[in-house]
Amino acid sequence: MKLVLGIVAVLFSLNAMAQSCVGKWVTIDDETNTKKSIVNLYKKDGKLYGEIVYLFPREGREDNPKCDLCEDDRKDQPIEGMQIVRDLEWDGAVWKNGTIVDPKIGKVYNLKMWTDPNNSKLLNVRGFVGPFYRTQQWVKVK
Repeated sequence: MKLVLGIVAVLFSLNAMAQSCVGKWVTIDDETNTKKSIVNLYKKDGKLYGEIVYLFPREGREDNPKCDLCEDDRKDQPIEGMQIVRDLEWDGAVWKNGTIVDPKIGKVYNLKMWTDPNNSKLLNVRGFVGPFYRTQQWVKVK
């Protein structure tokens, strides 16, 4: 009986970790340490997606710029409202096998995401090409 309860507890905690990514997150520019946007992460058909729901104002930038440098279906689309995270799959520990676009430069990266094991209010977002990667931390919106 204790084994069954233990297995149920582990499965419940893994599901909670998968669900904890769902919601709104503030993206932080890793070069300037300033807020860039708010991204809403949501599940659809068992996969995780995310769209920009708010752009923080920036001096010298128009109110809702378009993704001029994107080369896919997002080309010339407004950045606010744009789906930047696509097709992430939950593997029991992390969301992976998806993509993220950087609308500033139009580049699409492979992606994996996971909540920080020490702080569920922080989300590790790793974009990569081959062995090269960059990890940002996004902050859960209260």
